Amino acid sequence: MQIPVTTPKGYDGDRFRESLLIRDILPVIPPRSNRKVPEHPDYRRYRDRNRVEHMFGKLKQQRRIATCYDKTILSFESFLNLAATR
Repeated sequence: MQIPVTTPKGYDGDRFRESLLIRDILPVIPPRSNRKVPEHPDYRRYRDRNRVEHMFGKLKQQRRIATCYDKTILSFESFLNLAATR
């Protein structure tokens, strides 16, 4: 099973793509504007991956989650669920 990885356009190179494929990682990289033969990524995966990355970024902004103030795992996971639904 290949794991999709999203990177910015600056990493759109043949060697970088090959190294990802060797490690069984599916590259989801948008092509640069000056690429002679553009490879079109799966934009649905690109969009979904971007949404997940933004959600984790917003969760990290929550100080209570970032510093793990809660004493029990249950209360930490409960607050994590509340923050994720928000």
